[in-house]
Amino acid sequence: MSCGQAREQARRVLADCGAPAVLVADVLTVVSELVANAIRHAGGVTGFDIHRRAGLIVIEVSDRSLRLPHPRPQPADGPGRFGWRLVKTLAPTVFIRFRRGGKTITAALLVHAFRP
Repeated sequence: MSCGQAREQARRVLADCGAPAVLVADVLTVVSELVANAIRHAGGVTGFDIHRRAGLIVIEVSDRSLRLPHPRPQPADGPGRFGWRLVKTLAPTVFIRFRRGGKTITAALLVHAFRP
């Protein structure tokens, strides 16, 4: 799965639940970061799911690596290396489950935090 495909699936789920624009932007950012990191650093995406559950938007991205994601020092002279920090900032709940042949990262964003 590509970042674009994952974002399209996320847009459909968010549209179905009437998510406000600010929540859509944050969810799409988390989806993009998790999928891109799985592609770049973890052997590719082996599973992707996004759904609403009990006031949360839950994003699950599975990959082929058993390595934990970790913040990397950001170079002073260029972009990048801030994705994991960004995910953990935007999603108040993030956890990792290991399975045979890889891991699944789950990030959950509160829907009510974005309601007026």
